[in-house]
Amino acid sequence: MQLIQLSDWLLDIAFLLYVLSSVVFVVAVTGKKWAGRDPHVHEARFGRIAYVMAVIGFLAQTGYVVTRWIGGGHSPTSNMFEFMAFLDFCIILAYLIIYRIYKLTVIGAFVLPLGVIMLAYSYVFPKEVTPLIPSLQSYWLHIHVTTAALGEGILAVGFAAGLMYLIRTVPQHVSTRSTKWLEVVLAVVLMLVGFIGMESTFARLDQKTIFEMNKAQPNALGQMEKPQAVYTMPAIVAPADSTVIQAGPMSPLFTAPTWMEGKDAARKLNTMLWSIITGVILYGVLRLLFRKRLGAIIQPSVEGIEPELLDEISYRAISIGYPVFTLGALIFAMIWAQEAWGRFWGWDPKEVWALIVWLFYSAYLHLRLSRGWIGAKSAWMSVIGFVIILITLVVVNLVIAGLHSYAGV
Repeated sequence: MQLIQLSDWLLDIAFLLYVLSSVVFVVAVTGKKWAGRDPHVHEARFGRIAYVMAVIGFLAQTGYVVTRWIGGGHSPTSNMFEFMAFLDFCIILAYLIIYRIYKLTVIGAFVLPLGVIMLAYSYVFPKEVTPLIPSLQSYWLHIHVTTAALGEGILAVGFAAGLMYLIRTVPQHVSTRSTKWLEVVLAVVLMLVGFIGMESTFARLDQKTIFEMNKAQPNALGQMEKPQAVYTMPAIVAPADSTVIQAGPMSPLFTAPTWMEGKDAARKLNTMLWSIITGVILYGVLRLLFRKRLGAIIQPSVEGIEPELLDEISYRAISIGYPVFTLGALIFAMIWAQEAWGRFWGWDPKEVWALIVWLFYSAYLHLRLSRGWIGAKSAWMSVIGFVIILITLVVVNLVIAGLHSYAGV
């Protein structure tokens, strides 16, 4: 238990350093205009400070991975908290490598906040180390999940560079289809930020709503009992065929459809609805405060960067992340599925969405190499591809029931 406690402390230290690094990166990029005579010196100095913070944070997170692995007896990827924390570890690792190659400060201003969001997202899930269920008691847990996370971490850097390309090149002085879709992408990111903020806030307020299912089901010991669904956030949607046994701050507005199986399905839908609501509110507040599109707010920070360089970074990251993801999320996953469930493929929701991600990035590489899709087309595909990954991580894990639903608990 001491190792587990140490791992928690190390992760908290890493999170704090990533937050500070993100702030310093933003200062390095946005403070150039008021930095005095030589803005490049300002950016380089603050960029180095931010990079050192990120490196120290990464070392602390490496300590978290090692101590949790030893203390828990298995790789720290067996539940949603561990997987998201490890995904964040892979994102920061990919960024540190990319930075050493290109020495581009502004990349940190985009990738480090993304890492902070992912790590903050992991904190909303239970952190306790629990015994592995039978299907996870395999060395393939270490191979499959860690490799898939590494692939997604590298693809995240491709997303950040692609997003930077679009913010750099999409004209913001007029409203076009490109500006509107760019705003949609930024709003999706704000939804994830809003979800984290809401979940963390209500977890501290401890204003839970508890529903009891009217139909008894067998528990782990084979005994019949009525399961309960515990909501941390206010209940917008109630589970089908359930009764409120502890009222929260608001009454449910409607009941979840009956096809949403499992006592936690409605709770996960409730979480997704709050994510959308808070994201829309955050977006509206920012638009009112700055009285311009988010893309127009961010665009000055990427001025002076060659779009071709951003396109190259995005392509290189995806061309590396794609085969790693292929190995981890498809090939190793199918081998493990054969050992655990007796079949290579079963159309489980998580399997289907992993295939969708793989097919999309396959199309990206095909169109880029054979049809010459570079620049804006390539950037849009890199952004859309990672949005699909976010759907897999958030919506599929939190809403759709399946064999991988253990990861959403």
